[in-house]
Amino acid sequence: MNVAAKPDGRGNAREPKRADAQPDAKPAARTPLERKKAERRQRYRRKRRIIRTGQVLMAVAAVMALLHLLAHLGTFGGQPSGFVDLVAGYPAAAVLFLAGAVAAGQ
Repeated sequence: MNVAAKPDGRGNAREPKRADAQPDAKPAARTPLERKKAERRQRYRRKRRIIRTGQVLMAVAAVMALLHLLAHLGTFGGQPSGFVDLVAGYPAAAVLFLAGAVAAGQ
């Protein structure tokens, strides 16, 4: 039986399927060693993601503190209001920085 190759929509010809190929075959079960390696890799990636998030929070806090300092110097026109100075200034930057430091120190 001669099966002609069919184009895949991009002009490329697909190879004909083998008669003995099983399309819905499940992959072989993982061995305990493979499972352990996969779990370690997953834990490592999660830890790196938490550390990187902490570093980003620390950078955002540094930028926030710098912008607040520049606002006090009058770079953006006037002085920040009392509420903004109390809530969104250095205290918010400090909280973000500490949260980032805790996350990055994991």
